[in-house]
Amino acid sequence: MTNPAPPRKSPDQPWRTEGAPEEPPKPPSGGPRMRGGWWRLIFTALIVYLIANLVLSYFDQETEPTIAYTEFSKQVNGGNVAKIYAKGDSIQGQLKKEQTNPEGGGKYTKFNTERPSWANDSLWSNLTKHNVTVTAEPVVQHRSFLANLLISLAPMLILIAVWIFVARRMSAGLGGAGGMLGRKAPPKPVELVPGEKRTTFADVAGIDEVEGELNDVVDFLENPDAYRRMGAKMPRGVLLAGPPGTGKTLLARAVAGEAGVPFFSASASEFIEMIVGVGASRVRELFAEARKVAPSIIFIDEIDTIGRARGGGASMGGHDEREQTLNQILTEMDGFSGSEGVIVIAATNRADILDPALTRPGRFDRIVQVSPPDRGGREAILEIHTRDIPLAQNVDLAQVARTTPGMTGADLANLANEAALLAVKRQQQAVTQSDLSDALEKVQLGAERPLVMPEEERRRTAYHESGHALLGMLQPGADPVRKITIVPRGRALGVTLSTPDADKYAYTEEYLRGRIIGALGGMAAEHVVYDVITTGSESDLEQVTNIARGMVSRWGMSEEVGRLSALPNDAQQAYGLAAAPQTLDVIDAEMRRIVDECYEEACRKLREHRGQLDALAQALLQNETLEEADAYRIAGITRLTKDLDS
Repeated sequence: MTNPAPPRKSPDQPWRTEGAPEEPPKPPSGGPRMRGGWWRLIFTALIVYLIANLVLSYFDQETEPTIAYTEFSKQVNGGNVAKIYAKGDSIQGQLKKEQTNPEGGGKYTKFNTERPSWANDSLWSNLTKHNVTVTAEPVVQHRSFLANLLISLAPMLILIAVWIFVARRMSAGLGGAGGMLGRKAPPKPVELVPGEKRTTFADVAGIDEVEGELNDVVDFLENPDAYRRMGAKMPRGVLLAGPPGTGKTLLARAVAGEAGVPFFSASASEFIEMIVGVGASRVRELFAEARKVAPSIIFIDEIDTIGRARGGGASMGGHDEREQTLNQILTEMDGFSGSEGVIVIAATNRADILDPALTRPGRFDRIVQVSPPDRGGREAILEIHTRDIPLAQNVDLAQVARTTPGMTGADLANLANEAALLAVKRQQQAVTQSDLSDALEKVQLGAERPLVMPEEERRRTAYHESGHALLGMLQPGADPVRKITIVPRGRALGVTLSTPDADKYAYTEEYLRGRIIGALGGMAAEHVVYDVITTGSESDLEQVTNIARGMVSRWGMSEEVGRLSALPNDAQQAYGLAAAPQTLDVIDAEMRRIVDECYEEACRKLREHRGQLDALAQALLQNETLEEADAYRIAGITRLTKDLDS
């Protein structure tokens, strides 16, 4: 099995490293830049504190009016004073009823006044006479110095908290360029766990031609002087293009493990953040870290996330985050002189949408196609993925490889794991050939569904699948029928499994017509036997439509359309924008002609071989599932086997 992906040092580090030396920790002070940052923070906090004090002082000013002592005496004599507080000759008080200040104007209830020191009036007796309360606490309460201090410090504390939060985010994402504290703390490389085995070419199988291409990279990393003496420059970037699951990431790790150099791995989407500029800064940090431990390898997975052609409709402007990140990658790769020993390996399954500036010579000079493995490659991959799985004596991996055309390395790894899971459920000590066969059915056809169908619908399903199978047996050059079942699996009520004996890389018109006839066999059988059309042919018709469209518009198999690609592969979603209206009409007419001819052929063959169709349907109703040998025997058709090793 493959080694697990190396860990990240921290969540803010969007890449993983393996095989890199540990850097010594830097002193926490951060040097002069850190001290300067703290001084700026303290100075700003002091300014905020002073401004807050001034604002609080303004709002904390006495709002109670100062009235004349004569006015105060008048209110006391009139019995309108509720309570007072005196400190020396200063008096604070509160009226029972609101009055108008004769001097300053305006209404007031609480007031301040000053008793003249020479006054010789009978104030106490007047207060007692009119039941005025003389309190021991001020009528108007003012905040203490401590309360004022805490309130004035609150904005400053909030500012410091926000400052530190933003500074950490920006120093993690934007480095020192935009960090408010002037601090830049690049993530430290991660060292491999002692004794852990790195991925090498021994863990890769089935793609020998790609391995040969990448051996040049390994040789350059191991012997750079030999290339320099010859004046040769190693490609700055290698782009691995191929379908998902073909082992692109595994290949990149194997190159680094084979050469024994540090390996930096990241997914392109991990560079993108909502804040514009974060992705570009992370790219700068990644390349800077790789240069520190050169020679090294940088691997960017799914580079089409940020590397798609610029100016293509998804972006409203030319300066969004994705394009800035792409521009930074282009700039960093242009900065290589060939002597740093840093090689960029990228992977994508959409090489056709990448920006031309990314794939030009000088950046990704070498584009390596990683295709699904052939039969020998699949057998080698199965051997790797079953190294830790106990296999029974009857297991034939070569037979499994022959029946899995088109499967990628990831598919085969899943197949081996599903077989092991089945063996555990069945309480076996080893995985048998039956486990692998059942796992293959589950992967290709879907899990069985406990669905109880009415007898009439079950019989119609049996004829539907028998029609597929019989036409597959009768059609010259068609893929052999491996299994027929009317047990519901996945979304289907029944399944007919047909796979070729050997891998096919180019298809003839006869073979494609045979595929259409076989796919229409279920509908044709229902038409011949029941004279009805049901919804059970939905997936069959989708397959027929795709094949017919390709024959007419892409592969030049129509005299009317001619030898041209009228609908490129990626234009099938925007069908109406890909060709002129007259051409689209011709394509539709030709597609209908081909499908109608194939359907008539399917109905004719089923009528001529009605006895064999009935025999297959009856056997399916009795057994529910027919293996390859039984199906051919019941249909009375000799299976023409080819030399599979040729």
